Amino acid sequence: MARVEVGDATTMTGVETRSVTRDSLFLLANVRVEKQSDQHRVRVRNLSDGGMMGEGTIKINRGNRVEVELRTVGKVMGSVAWVQDQRFGIAFDEEIDSQSARAPSSSDGDEAERSGSLSYAHRAPSTPPSPDNLRKI
Repeated sequence: MARVEVGDATTMTGVETRSVTRDSLFLLANVRVEKQSDQHRVRVRNLSDGGMMGEGTIKINRGNRVEVELRTVGKVMGSVAWVQDQRFGIAFDEEIDSQSARAPSSSDGDEAERSGSLSYAHRAPSTPPSPDNLRKI
């Protein structure tokens, strides 16, 4: 009996059934279903050059045409490949550079410098801490 887990294309035999590498990450994106004006904010759970897995309360069906707006990538057209509960897969019409979605947008740092305030949300230090400065537990 073969079992396939949702979001993971590996069967119990350990054979990878997808040939495209996907990046697991946590990004937000705007999704708009074709012929609807409302945009919905969704979480991007994994992303490849050819598609993405998203999660959110958006009402979509398999086969819907959608427009996805990813930061640093821009707007991408695609089709909903599958839907399960609040998760869904989108196959992009054209391949994107999925690695660029990980890069911080150039305006993020510029805006912080102009306003004189720095944001420390979800940012790792630019240099690793010295072992001498670590507290021993």
